[in-house]
Amino acid sequence: MDHQDGPCFTVEDVEILEKTSVYDGFFNMQKYKLRHKLIEGGWSKPLIRECFMRPNAVAVLLYDPYKDNVVVLEQFRIGTLYAHEGPWQMELVAGIVEEGEKNEDVAHREAQEEAGAEILDLEYIYEFYPSAGGSNEKITLYCGGVDSTGMGGVHGLKSEGEDIWVQVFSREEAMHALHENYISNAAGIIALQWLQVNWQRMQDKWQ
Repeated sequence: MDHQDGPCFTVEDVEILEKTSVYDGFFNMQKYKLRHKLIEGGWSKPLIRECFMRPNAVAVLLYDPYKDNVVVLEQFRIGTLYAHEGPWQMELVAGIVEEGEKNEDVAHREAQEEAGAEILDLEYIYEFYPSAGGSNEKITLYCGGVDSTGMGGVHGLKSEGEDIWVQVFSREEAMHALHENYISNAAGIIALQWLQVNWQRMQDKWQ
């Protein structure tokens, strides 16, 4: 994209005045004191910003092009503990990228662990930052071709506290769940909207 009508900033246009770790556990929280160049010139005043540091992640929409089915996971999520719809989220297969892993390897591993699924082929969708205002997490999103025959039931690694209910929906049922806002996380919304545009192309490609 060509930024013809405005400035194009880089990390060189940010000055880190101070950086401290305020929490270091399963995840990490960093506190920054910084300033950055302004659009109309000059520098901002010193700003205090906290950033939730998360490794990059991969999410995969499991799609069966033969039966036109979508595989959906449902599991407990602390971030929606007090949400009006409850703390169980309908979402995609997903996992953190470990050091030295390729995104594609994560997709295959998590599909097997979380859904008992073998991915036959992967189609890249997008990369996105789900909450750049407070976290550095980047998610790489794929569509994974699967055979949904016999899929379903409870999956996940007990050692990691996973208790995942795997369900198989028709594409129309999945879109209805999306339109009724039963699917309310960014990866699920983006992937299903992408599928609604590209399902015929994926059927032609994978069949």
